[in-house]
Amino acid sequence: MDLESIPGVGAKTAAALAELDDPERALETGDVATLASAPGIPKGRGARIARAAIRRSHDDPGTFLATDRARELYRVVLSLLQERAVTDYGQKRLETFYPSGVTSRIEEVREFAERAIAREPDPAVLDALAGVSRLSAPTDVTVRDRCLATTDAETYSAAREQVPELSVELIEDARDLAELARGYATVIALDEAFAGVDVEGDVKVVPDALENPQEIVPERTLSFFAANRDPLRAAAAVARHADLDSPCDVGALEDGLERLDSDGSVAGDAELDRLTNAAADLEDALSIAENLADDELREVIAESEVRIEGGDLLSLVERGAGVDSLLARELEAEYADAIEAARKHLVDALDLQDEEADRARRVFDDEPTYPVERDSEVVPRLRETLEAARDRRATELKRELAADLAGLRRDCESLVRDALELDVSLAISRFDRDFACTMPTFGGSGFSIEGGRSPLLDVPFEESDPIDYAVSGVTLLSGVNSGGKTSTLDLVGLCVILAHMGLPVPASEARFERVSQLYYQAKSQGTLDAGALEHTLQEFAGLATGSGSSGDDDDRREVDGGSDEEGKKLVLVDELESITEPGASAVIIAGILEALSEREATAVFVSHLAGEIREVAEFPIAVDGIEAVGLVDGELEVDRSPEKGLLARSTPELIVEKLAGETDGASDSETSDHDTDFYDRLLEKFDTRESR
Repeated sequence: MDLESIPGVGAKTAAALAELDDPERALETGDVATLASAPGIPKGRGARIARAAIRRSHDDPGTFLATDRARELYRVVLSLLQERAVTDYGQKRLETFYPSGVTSRIEEVREFAERAIAREPDPAVLDALAGVSRLSAPTDVTVRDRCLATTDAETYSAAREQVPELSVELIEDARDLAELARGYATVIALDEAFAGVDVEGDVKVVPDALENPQEIVPERTLSFFAANRDPLRAAAAVARHADLDSPCDVGALEDGLERLDSDGSVAGDAELDRLTNAAADLEDALSIAENLADDELREVIAESEVRIEGGDLLSLVERGAGVDSLLARELEAEYADAIEAARKHLVDALDLQDEEADRARRVFDDEPTYPVERDSEVVPRLRETLEAARDRRATELKRELAADLAGLRRDCESLVRDALELDVSLAISRFDRDFACTMPTFGGSGFSIEGGRSPLLDVPFEESDPIDYAVSGVTLLSGVNSGGKTSTLDLVGLCVILAHMGLPVPASEARFERVSQLYYQAKSQGTLDAGALEHTLQEFAGLATGSGSSGDDDDRREVDGGSDEEGKKLVLVDELESITEPGASAVIIAGILEALSEREATAVFVSHLAGEIREVAEFPIAVDGIEAVGLVDGELEVDRSPEKGLLARSTPELIVEKLAGETDGASDSETSDHDTDFYDRLLEKFDTRESR
């Protein structure tokens, strides 16, 4: 794939994407997380690139959302979906779903959505998803207890490049190798010439080590699993609870992660714990052992009566002997007992074994001293013995665990990706259930919505009134103020967007004609000045004649060329009459509707001037009405579903009718007759207006 052929992807971005292992797969599947892992590409940019790649693959011009209000409705739809995603990936991935007039794209998403809504959002799965995130690749792994050694300069350079985690030393002979062995727990010699050389310390001759770095640096694998332990555990839990067809052995993965600490060390090994504790507790154990021996000797000396013949005393003084000589002469057995107690405590406290215990016993000399003294040469060697044994055991365990986990790495990436994609599916499933949706059908002309409920209202969704509405051709929608005309228009726009995204719509049944563009003109705030009015008329001229072009904000940046797939437009307009004086507005709207009708467009115009528009139009315009049943305590009672062929009564007419009815039953007959006559005359004028 030529990455620069994707709209909005230049040479710099293409170079960044090319560093990914499989950029084509990421682009084709809309894998935002992988795209965003490319150098210098944030998640938002990754979503736009994925969307552009998808549009390119479907030859989609991306001009479906033709107005600000249409784009605003799409953003609302997107936010409703994203609110139901658990992961950050899911939220970004949902941005690759967009409304389109291209059949192939709609059908592609419909297939995905139908599989998604068949999934039951299990709370255990959703809880597990909260811990899933994109995997990271640690780059700062450094191992200090091992080194590589070689006498060859080329091997030295290759080792530094291929195994940056370890120190690499260039040596001349076995003496240099022995010197390294005194400073590292393990030295790995890369030269076969060192085979059979007797060197003190842990020296391994592995000539082919660079061919399998996993063996000498298991931390390379373990650091990846340690850094991603939590998201991998969460992804494994998702796979288990959701019964996903996992690409890896989830049980083996969970077992391996259980043995791994967050710092990359191996947990749960008794021998490693013993050696680790012994090395850490050595100094404290030595101090306690010394104090134990000193206390015993102090007590023995305090209770002893030493008798020395004069000649013996003179001999001791002449030799310059002190307390140590007296101990050796008079309390030899007691000193031996105290030293044995100290040695036993040291061995037992540190749980030392075999060679370690033998070396520990040599820490306290048999030569009597008081206070007891440790051997300054033996203690460092004991510490080195314990630390080296600890490091070798840790490395051995790491090597074993890394061997178990190494083969799972690529599958783990698939495991996490599947879990993140499941979040996208469950977001759609939750949307479908939360808003009692159905998958719409395509066919016929116009649209038909039955039992539609809008999630945009300021009332709980389940308390909103269901709406039935069907339109074919050009239609005026009339009705009282606050009767629900705008919310009906919003419901139609929202359902059209969802249907053309390939997603379910909030209705019990819905059918739509596939259109190439949604043109939704929101209500203007106040009368427009001459310049703004001129611009609005130019927009409608382009719409009515097909010469105009508009599109999504991102699409205008992403799409480079391409022509719109030929299709009809759906036009929704809310109270266009507010753009200028009422008389002129009626004429303008009538002219626009005539042009749209000639192009066989589907259009719904909400207007309070339905009667006036119908009067000046040169063709019979369909008029639907949202009828108010009446006024109760000053509040309108409304049948929210538009009635076909009805010019709905206005709020003023309802008020006049209510007053006329009240005066009919008034007790003051003279006042009642005059008032009734006044209200009846007003009602006649409403009737005359409606009959035109």
